[in-house]
Amino acid sequence: GIGSNGLTSARHDTLKKHYATAFPESYDTEIPDEVAFTGNRDLTDTVFFDGNTYLVGDLLLSPTRTYLPVLKQLFEQLGATNMHGIIHCSGGGQTKVEKFIGDNLHIIKDNLLPVPPVFRMIQEASNTPWREMYKVFNMGHRLEVYLAPENAETVLTIAKSFDIEAQIVGRVEAATAKKITISSSYGNFEY
Repeated sequence: GIGSNGLTSARHDTLKKHYATAFPESYDTEIPDEVAFTGNRDLTDTVFFDGNTYLVGDLLLSPTRTYLPVLKQLFEQLGATNMHGIIHCSGGGQTKVEKFIGDNLHIIKDNLLPVPPVFRMIQEASNTPWREMYKVFNMGHRLEVYLAPENAETVLTIAKSFDIEAQIVGRVEAATAKKITISSSYGNFEY
């Protein structure tokens, strides 16, 4: 779900304008009025996805799970030299890795986890284009581990031991320019 640092944006994109007046202490009132609480939902509204009913407040206020126990096991079992990079997909969503790769790499994410209902709700309420959603939000996975394919099963096993859904979401290829490609059920996007 949403990482704790994405909650502010999620609230502003989802919740109605009256929350700005009712709870001015909940945000920086210096931000432009046109981006403060621009959504169409109340905390008590319900939304429907995949045949299930969700309370908006529950989706926005569910706890953020830490990956520290997973990381501890990764370092113990693989060691730092077997991991080429770890990206916490916050503050740049699915494109954050771009800040950390060389100019000759192409990150291809073509096997992403399903997008959780909270992100679909945000997109519907805000009408944010899907391309931008992937650039801003983690869209259902918050941690990426870059490593050789022969070490992937170790990561998956460790995640499973903590009851965390994990999978291989893509690959890295040599390129002539820095590039990220995201292929999702909502479109193919290049950054």
